[in-house]
Amino acid sequence: MKNFRKQFPVLNQYTYLNTAASGLLPEAVMEWRQDHDLDLLISGSILKEKQGEVLTGVREAVGRFFNCAPNRVALTPNFSYGFNTLMEGVEKGKKVMLLKNDYPSVNWAVESRDFETCYAEIDENLEQNILEVAERVQPDIFAFSLVQWINGIKIDLDFLKELKQNFPDLLLFGDGTQYCGTENFDFEDSALDVLGASTYKWMNAGYGNAFFLFKQHMEDKISPRSLGFNSLQGKYKAHEGSLIGKFEPGHQDTLNFGSLKVAIELIEKTGIENIEKQVNFLASEAKKAFEKKGLLEPSVVKRDLHSSIFNIRGDEAVFRKLRSNNILCSQRGEGIRVSFHYFNSEDDLEKLLKALK
Repeated sequence: MKNFRKQFPVLNQYTYLNTAASGLLPEAVMEWRQDHDLDLLISGSILKEKQGEVLTGVREAVGRFFNCAPNRVALTPNFSYGFNTLMEGVEKGKKVMLLKNDYPSVNWAVESRDFETCYAEIDENLEQNILEVAERVQPDIFAFSLVQWINGIKIDLDFLKELKQNFPDLLLFGDGTQYCGTENFDFEDSALDVLGASTYKWMNAGYGNAFFLFKQHMEDKISPRSLGFNSLQGKYKAHEGSLIGKFEPGHQDTLNFGSLKVAIELIEKTGIENIEKQVNFLASEAKKAFEKKGLLEPSVVKRDLHSSIFNIRGDEAVFRKLRSNNILCSQRGEGIRVSFHYFNSEDDLEKLLKALK
């Protein structure tokens, strides 16, 4: 992974353990963005004439990377915009299961609408909690984050397949913002009916771009009301009533979505298998070290499956000390959140542990 650290100049100044808050912008994406705006500067509307071609390429790249047909890939400016559009298209009165204290952009979008809501607890028994609520309430939809934003607890994807087998009519809506880009993921083979994600974190694509993936049957399950001229424009949404068109009513930003395509190409060049291996290695080493020092909450310690996001014990003074040592992280919940991506190393973990002494 060291060969790719040069893509991220921030690493020359800081020990960057803050991807869970904001992913780093790679030089390859920055260079593409500069070329794009230079083209806009000198060619004006000629660049706009290529808009369809650019967005088609982005859609195909996302579909290739996650194994989803391009005509079921919607491009949105962020997860919250797309998820609100999704929930606006769900029939009122449906029973929706959420995770208690999940990311606000998931829960608020549901709670602010006319749905019956129920909650499963996020702890060491996450999957069992979900199953018990599903059996008791029989919800129509389960909306959740694949990885929890505060403490990094990661849901078992194999459990979701079992859940789907037991409740075949239960629709699964996943937020992959804290997950996508950390390991290989096959959407078509997954239990999810919808996956949405902002890509400025673990996919290192910069701000202003996100995607939503849909299984084929979702065409008949939701009816978003959004519509605009751009809803009918493009290779994969040329017919009236196109599902992805309803998520893309206005002009799309070729600068930001083009950045996503370049970011995906960088991931493919690095190798998602290599990224997954490094992320899992750092997550394992960090968890062992944090557990040994008593820095983790019991619900994280008791789970075998975990992401590379950790909330460690520490107050404002500890946070300031880390920042004074050029270690970038975030205060979240009752502690300090640190997160490790593929460009991180064992040295970064050691610097953190040394500073915590």
